[in-house]
Amino acid sequence: MFSKILIANRGEIALRVIRTCKEMGIKTVAVYSEADANTLPVKFADEAVCVGPPPSKESYLNVPRIISAAQITGADAVHPGYGFLAENAHFSEVCEEAGLKFIGPSPKMINLMGDKAAAKKTMRDSGVPVVPGSDGVIDDVKEAKALAKEMGFPVMVKASAGGGGKGMRVVWDESKFENLFNAARSEGENFFGNPEVYIEKFVEQPRHIEIQVLGDRLGHYYHYGERDCSIQRRHQKLIEEAPSPFVDAELREKMGDAAVRAIEAIDYEGAGTIEFLVDKHKNFYFMEMNTRIQVEHPVTEMVYDVDLIKQQIKAAAGEAIDAPPDWLMGHAIEFRINAEDPENDFRPSPGTVESLNIPGGFGVRVDSHVYQSYAIPPHYDSMVAKLIVWGKNRENAVARAKRALEEYVIEGVKTTIPFHLLAIEDERFVRGEFDTSFLDRYLK
Repeated sequence: MFSKILIANRGEIALRVIRTCKEMGIKTVAVYSEADANTLPVKFADEAVCVGPPPSKESYLNVPRIISAAQITGADAVHPGYGFLAENAHFSEVCEEAGLKFIGPSPKMINLMGDKAAAKKTMRDSGVPVVPGSDGVIDDVKEAKALAKEMGFPVMVKASAGGGGKGMRVVWDESKFENLFNAARSEGENFFGNPEVYIEKFVEQPRHIEIQVLGDRLGHYYHYGERDCSIQRRHQKLIEEAPSPFVDAELREKMGDAAVRAIEAIDYEGAGTIEFLVDKHKNFYFMEMNTRIQVEHPVTEMVYDVDLIKQQIKAAAGEAIDAPPDWLMGHAIEFRINAEDPENDFRPSPGTVESLNIPGGFGVRVDSHVYQSYAIPPHYDSMVAKLIVWGKNRENAVARAKRALEEYVIEGVKTTIPFHLLAIEDERFVRGEFDTSFLDRYLK
């Protein structure tokens, strides 16, 4: 087992990793930018190293500085969290060259699953259902347009190296295809340095359901059920829950078996997520794989009684991961609390937290790095907390969520708490009748 782990991240996920490491008896090193000097990860880690000024590219994305921080503190492993360098194959490779264990999959695996066209082919070869579309990337607009006509509109043009909703365009009719095709290519180039795109059939009003998977070097491959991440804005998730109110035992088994086949086929190591689109007839299609821990991992932890960060660390150390239990324990829902103004198109709202009351009580968990008088910087993602509630069933969890959200007070900045209260009081949400268009159709 590792003696010291450097966490190459910030905010709540850095604090989350530190907590598990402390329980495992592992020393921790936090890295931080000048803007994050007074954050909780810096306070609670055993050591902390400043890696640069506020801009991410000069601090949290600065590979040489992070590697140097690990070396001067004597760390023997690096946990990347999510975002930043978590799915960066070059960073994983540099860690390996520097004698540091990257807590995640190999550079080869990251590259394979990070290229969405290659990932789709890999899944198809493994017998996992995929959305109908092009065989890999497609560069010629005329060829792409002909394929789109053959599949039938609407279709989606997606950047091969994309993520977070970037480089994606839905084309509803032939006349707009060329402009949107070129727009997706341009956005892929601007955000990811890669203009390659592929085409796939657009599944209307689908559920976004993902399967949590884990693998180790000893040949153990498991899934820990599904998470429903359908309530989102511009492809950014806002509310996630486990299990999905749409998935029955039969569908869970089919999706879980497909996800496990996929990671077995590629000898996957560590935590990952196989993401699916599921139509109203319960047909499911592979969308992408994330080769890291997800923001929404706590809902899985709550219903399977598992510490997924601990499992990541065990897998990276060459130990056996724990098999999931044969049962689900109740229902969990996560609400992303972002410093954004939902009344003004979710505009970011950085600033100082003047007053703070964190909800508590049975079945309530808050993962956050924010405290009263904390200054939320404008340089990073706007998420400041995750509120996770658990109940013996979904009805109980929704009732507990309403109570906890009403208790949650953050003054000095705008947050998404009012949006979440509005969402959970909607009768369609209460009945579990929603899809990825829920926000656009009902909660504008």
